[in-house]
Amino acid sequence: MEVEKKISIIIPAFNEQKSIQQLINQIQESVSVFEILVIDDGSSDNTGTIAAQAGARVIRNPYNKGNGAAVKTGIRKAKGDILVFMDADGQHDPKNIHLLLAEMENYDMVVGARVKRRGEAFYRNVANNIYNIFASYISGQKIYDLTSGFRAVKRKVALKFAYLLPNTFSYPTTITLSLMKAGYSVKYIPVENRNRYEGKSKIKIFRDGIRFFLIILKIASLFSPLRVFFPVSLGFFFLGSLNYLYTFLKSHTLTNMSVVLFVTSVIIFMLGLIAEQIAQSRIEWIDIFSEDSN
Repeated sequence: MEVEKKISIIIPAFNEQKSIQQLINQIQESVSVFEILVIDDGSSDNTGTIAAQAGARVIRNPYNKGNGAAVKTGIRKAKGDILVFMDADGQHDPKNIHLLLAEMENYDMVVGARVKRRGEAFYRNVANNIYNIFASYISGQKIYDLTSGFRAVKRKVALKFAYLLPNTFSYPTTITLSLMKAGYSVKYIPVENRNRYEGKSKIKIFRDGIRFFLIILKIASLFSPLRVFFPVSLGFFFLGSLNYLYTFLKSHTLTNMSVVLFVTSVIIFMLGLIAEQIAQSRIEWIDIFSEDSN
């Protein structure tokens, strides 16, 4: 990797006073970086104060906005050329940071794909596998870990898509699909997560699972609408065919219901084509705007 590149470690933190100092100390011992930027997302404890005392640059949100909102603040306020995102609970091992940075010369984003460990909740693994398969279909590329928060990305690239990121825990999903659909290079490397220093995960499987699913659909609609519209169109055409086959065998007639289903299928497909053209224009606009701003 180029020596002159400045590295910013971005850590969104909410009420993590028990773990933040230990994490910062381990980062300082593991890798030399330009800055460690802690976004204190309206913590009610001493997270920000402890982080500052440990040597981090701290930006405090006046109230809790959400993990994704803290990440967006970090993207906009960071001074480095390459941004490394880590969770404040200690799951991400600072010793693995160099694995991400080693690939940044050839890629726009490098993601630490979590290696499955024994003892992890079965339902979480199943849910993650479903998200990965669905997201791989949407993006047209193999996705090994859609929701990993441990990643490195070029700041100029992250700035292009910061406005799309949600204010919640779903920012990894959005930035991954956005970069892939916009044609940027993304690489996955296997890493093993550690146990949290303190506490439990704030992610709720049903609430956040539905949110992840909707975000995947949102990004697909923004960058590749036909991936959503075409299966729906095909579904209506299939239902229309089944209905026609049934009525033809029963009474040799073509019913209004079959016609409605066929017409609906065509309309949805044509809307998908129009949406695809709009999406391509949006991607070109993003690139032109980014070049002008640079």
